[in-house]
Amino acid sequence: MSINKVILVGNVGKDPVVRYFDKGVAKASFPLATSETYTNQQGETITSTEWHNIVLWRALAEVAEKTVKKGSQVYIIGRIKTRSYVDKDGVNKYITEILADTLLPLDKKQAAGYTNAQSGEGKADSPGSEVNDQQASYKSPGSDDPAEDDYSPGNRQGSDQGEDDLPF
Repeated sequence: MSINKVILVGNVGKDPVVRYFDKGVAKASFPLATSETYTNQQGETITSTEWHNIVLWRALAEVAEKTVKKGSQVYIIGRIKTRSYVDKDGVNKYITEILADTLLPLDKKQAAGYTNAQSGEGKADSPGSEVNDQQASYKSPGSDDPAEDDYSPGNRQGSDQGEDDLPF
């Protein structure tokens, strides 16, 4: 058995670049920064930032085009994929990407207009860091829940919970 699953919470480095291919298939890509802060033996606070290339396809890419902006914080679930290509000088190059199948905007201003009751897929795996079920979560059509295939904001279910109740 093998598992290829990535869960990231970070800040978007650039607005998504969205391209449309044959038959209207959309692809969105953007860099995501995750940071770790620690104090070294000399008492200095050190922040280490890792950059990830995020790729979203089809309806999820269209959602990202409308909701994800530079600087916004997002929760991503996906899988890691490394691909190679030959550059113009004939040198083999490698790129590692996160192919996302779940996107959850974490900024209150972005999530305020969208609500969706969702099963446990949007929850973090560690205790005390649960993602609010009432916040907007977008999954690709290949996800487990067929009810999640419609991404239009007008089809979101209402919520009695306010945006100030979010844990973030």
